[in-house]
Order: sequence, then C-alpha cells, then structure tokens
Amino acid sequence: MPTPPLAGGTAGPHHLRPLIDTVLTALHDGATRRDGPLPAGGPDTVTANLHHTTGPLIPDHGTGAHHALRTLVTALTEGAADPAHPHCAAHLHTPPLALAAAADLAASALNPSMDSWDQAPAASALETALTTALAAEIYPHAPHPDALITTGGTEANQLALLLARERHGPVQTICAANAHHSITRAAWLLGLPQPVVIPAPTGVMDLTALRDALLRNDGPLLVTATAGTTDTGQIDPLTDIADLTTTHGADLHIDAAYGGPLLFSPTHRHTLRSLHRAHSVTLDLHKLGWQPASAGILAVHHHHDLDALHHHAPYLNADDDTDAGLPDLLGRSLRTTRRPDALKIAVTLQALGRDGLADLIDRTIATAHHLADLIDQHPALELYDRPTISTVLFRPTHTDDTTVAAIRRTLLNQGHAVLGRARTDDRLWLKATLLNPHTTPDDLQQLLTLVTHAHAHTRTATEGSTPR
Repeated sequence: MPTPPLAGGTAGPHHLRPLIDTVLTALHDGATRRDGPLPAGGPDTVTANLHHTTGPLIPDHGTGAHHALRTLVTALTEGAADPAHPHCAAHLHTPPLALAAAADLAASALNPSMDSWDQAPAASALETALTTALAAEIYPHAPHPDALITTGGTEANQLALLLARERHGPVQTICAANAHHSITRAAWLLGLPQPVVIPAPTGVMDLTALRDALLRNDGPLLVTATAGTTDTGQIDPLTDIADLTTTHGADLHIDAAYGGPLLFSPTHRHTLRSLHRAHSVTLDLHKLGWQPASAGILAVHHHHDLDALHHHAPYLNADDDTDAGLPDLLGRSLRTTRRPDALKIAVTLQALGRDGLADLIDRTIATAHHLADLIDQHPALELYDRPTISTVLFRPTHTDDTTVAAIRRTLLNQGHAVLGRARTDDRLWLKATLLNPHTTPDDLQQLLTLVTHAHAHTRTATEGSTPR
C-alpha cells in the first residue's frame, strides 16, 4: 500500500477533494437510510447494526481510504441522533451551520496546535482577535476585558472556580438548585468546599435564600448564577444577584453557556442585564451559536484576571523567546495541545454579522413560543410555562411520571423523536430544546402528534399488561 497523502501543504487540497466527495455521499446515504431523527430499535439494535456494518476496526490488511470512509461514515450517520432533524430536540445539542462545519474542516487540515506560536502563527493571532471581540461584547465598558476558548461550559465553569480560588484561597461557592452540575464537580476537582446549594422553587435562584447564605457563610464567597438553565432555560435575576454580591463583598460568576448569545439579539439582550457585573462569564457557542462542538468561552473583566493561569515550559515558551516577542500561549488554557476552534466561530460571526446571528436567535425563540402556543391550545397536553429562551416543557394531561418517562423511551426506540426529560414542580416533564432555526409550524404539530400517539400506545400497552 502506498504511503497515504497528507491534508496540508499545496498538494493537500488535491488529495482531500475526492475524499470529501466520498464523505459527503456517505453522509447523504446514511441519513437517507436512517430516515428520521434517530435510528430505530434502541441501543442493542444500533450497536449490532454498527458492528455488522463496519466489520473489524483493525484488520490485518487495510481496506483503503474510500472504502473505510464510505463504510464508517455511512454507518455512523445511519446510527446518529441528527440535531438537524426538527424532531431531535432533547438537549442543548445544536445543528451546526454548514459554514462552521466547513471552517472546521480547514482547521483539521491545517492542524494548528494552540500551545505555542511556532505551531499556530496566524491561528494564535486570530484567536486573540476573536476572544478580545467576544470579551468586549460581555464587558462593553471595561478597558481591557479578555476571554479564553474552552471545550464548553463545563471547562469554563471549572476555570471560573479555579480563578476565584487563586484570587482568594479556598473560596466557598454558593449556587442555586438550578445550577449546572459542573459547578459541584468543579468544586470537587479543585479541592474546594462543597457548594452551598440554595433553593430555586420557581426555577430561578431564590433571593431571600441567597441573602441568608451570604450572611450565614464566612468569606471568601463566590456566587454562581445561571443565565439559561439546562432543565427549563430560565434566567436567574441577575441584577438583584449582582446587587447582593456587591453589598456582601462576594465574587460573582454567571454561567451563561445557554443564554449568553442573547447578547447579539436587540430583541432579547435585555434578559441579560447586569451580565457585565460578573467577575467571569461562561458562554457556549455550540449551543445557541450553531457551532460544531466544541466552542466554549470564559470571559473575564480584565486580562490580568487570567494571570494565574500562566505556566512555564521551556520548550514552548522560553523566557528569551518571550522577551524577543514570541507570544506566550500556555496561559490561554489548562490544556496543552488544542484545536483552533476560533476559526469556525470567527467565520460564522463574520459571515452572518450581528443582524444575521440575531435573526437566527430571534427565529429560534419565536419557534419555541409557537410550540408553547400549540401545547396551550391542545386539550390533551399541559404546558409547564412560557419559554424564557427556547426550552419548552410539557406533558400529557392526567398522566403520571412513569408514563411520561415511557412516552419518551417509546419515541426513542421507534426513532420518531428525541425529547429530553426534566423534573421540576415535583413532576416529570418532556423537554423540547429547540435550536433548529429551520423548524416549521408543521414540524411542531407533527412532533405533538407523535407524543399523543406514543401516549396512546403506552397507555394501551400498560392496560394490556394489567391483570383483569
């Protein structure tokens, strides 16, 4: 077998072009075979089909590039949960824009490693320009805001707690019951005290409980608020929380992984009022930013807030190289080797502009409100609440939690719809997290029809299994 060609250099595009054609055909063929948002049959069927189709993954003799690409990409696509399908709406799992995926291909072909300038000359400059611009969106009045690119909200939240620890020592975190699980995990990873978790009886942080917690716990304290919760999409009362943390001398971190991109929408940015008052902010553009994972951001008020992340490795950032003007990139992440995720984000922002991104956001939120209207008008369905962003919770009326869970699993096993689950108001709800700006009113109506049919099927099956 001849030595396989490389993706880079002047010859790289010539070698990539036919391979990309094979991949695109496989993506099409796999999606056609799946013919829905999810493969039917459940985990055992999907696993068996994959193993049957792919054969041994490490054969004695290779099958060749086109055969391997065609086989594995088709199999993976046929067995995928496709967030581009309007009935795939369980999680904050966005359908990536085609232009962002195309930019990601270029990033893979060029393969800059963002841990030293000599591995990523232009990519490091692009990342600096992008993070500076995004930080300015969050902190528009700060003289020198900064941001880091992360693997997502979990890493960004962990960095926020790490920076607070480096500022103050073993800081005590205070969060609400609606906070993302990564806050508790970050405290554990960093050897910090277990977070004080205060109630969120209406889905958002309870201000009286926060005031009591600030009075009851000795400093240093870090309050973490949420702008776009995972279960309901609700936004904590950020201004009131910022006022309380200022009064009591506590630091504030806002996890805006979901809701942060609302900043780009003139219609909806008011929901993030006082975001700029946080010491740090998490943003995640592989949610309401339509990026391929990963595309997380941690923004801080001043670039010196990141100084604690500085790390010295002579083969990457020797002092004399830095003194001579070579940028030191090691303090831009806890990771060493990392991809140039700035490229796809920058391409998207430049291609769409503020108005294009605002249109996607506004269109998606309007779709969520239309779904809420349809549920409200449906006699067999119950709506939890009007959506804050694009998450809609609902359930069949006059049913129990066991049936709600069974409906979800029925739809998954049939491959007809991918809905999430959320427990709030002491009940289990079906969760539709709408992130597809191409979803139509007909798509939404069909989704609700699938739910009511699955409910009838589940109820019939339960009654049929009950002894008379």
